[in-house]
Amino acid sequence: MSRTAVSTPEAPKAIGPYSQAVRHGQFVFLSGQIPLDPATGEMVGQGDVRAETEQVMRNIEAVLTAASLGFSNVVKTTIFVIDLGDFGVVNEVYGARFEGMAPPARSTVQVAALPRGARVEIETVAVG
Repeated sequence: MSRTAVSTPEAPKAIGPYSQAVRHGQFVFLSGQIPLDPATGEMVGQGDVRAETEQVMRNIEAVLTAASLGFSNVVKTTIFVIDLGDFGVVNEVYGARFEGMAPPARSTVQVAALPRGARVEIETVAVG
């Protein structure tokens, strides 16, 4: 089985040596998304965890769309936050994308720091 990079200009360009996503068979592994505006490469809502999470979810949606998938194809996510006190807001924004469907498996981890000073980063695995 080969693996193929998935990319779209509708999501931020990779800021390092990685792909936005990689398809391997039925699985699509999305790199972690932080709240970067794909048009400018600038942070969105810096310090406002709600605005940051909304941008992260838009970025994830754009990469899923590029892979001809949607949130219903997501089977696992990992959420990284710099403050677990933000969990309620992140959970609310995140959960809205999975309303009316079985949500994916998920882990949430507090970390010391994230790229570009982001408060939230989410990585995703989808099947389709």
